[in-house]
Amino acid sequence: MSKVQGHLEMIQGVVNRLSHNSFLLKGWAVVLVSALFALAAKDKNNLFIILAYFPAVSFWCLDGYFLWQERLFRKLYDHVRVLNEDDIDYSMNYNIADVDGVTWSKSFLSKTLIAFHGVIVISIIIVMFLSR
Repeated sequence: MSKVQGHLEMIQGVVNRLSHNSFLLKGWAVVLVSALFALAAKDKNNLFIILAYFPAVSFWCLDGYFLWQERLFRKLYDHVRVLNEDDIDYSMNYNIADVDGVTWSKSFLSKTLIAFHGVIVISIIIVMFLSR
């Protein structure tokens, strides 16, 4: 196996772990918010609905962080794939690649995260108003 291919496989492994973590976060966000809705309905306590904002926003922020890191490592992947065999040092430092414009805030506000986590937050708002 060439050094370039080995380095690319290392980077792809990190990207795979980050995307898997993001997938798990989405599942936990839905489960926790749903559980808090069930507790609110069972006990007729609106505090549980307000409490649902915490996991919804926390997981959105963390999901944005994972997406940001994934984008940075994809930039590193693009940088490494064109290097010569002699220039490969197996560095996982994504700052050697062109990472301008890749920010946490852009990842946090990406269309996919707004669509998923935004629906969760909107559902909390709707349930909060319907429970009054």
